[in-house]
Amino acid sequence: MRIEAYTQVQQLYNSSKVQKEQNVAKKGQTDQVHISSRGLDIQVASAAVKGASDIRLDVCEPLRQAVKDGTYDVSSESFADKLLQKYEEMR
Repeated sequence: MRIEAYTQVQQLYNSSKVQKEQNVAKKGQTDQVHISSRGLDIQVASAAVKGASDIRLDVCEPLRQAVKDGTYDVSSESFADKLLQKYEEMR
């Protein structure tokens, strides 16, 4: 088998050697990160949200108990009003 474009193949290998040498030269440098006060505030808020519960038991537990007991009653008028209100918001 004969390779006609030997110089092109050789250039490919030589270019990758140059890139490797450049990467080796940069190893002595270190990166630094500075986070602004706003970024720190966002991190604190994010940690607080992650620590909070997804379900508000103080609101859900009385409703859950009423459904379980069979005493939960939904007004058909209020249901219809809210349904129409959501429909209008979507339009």
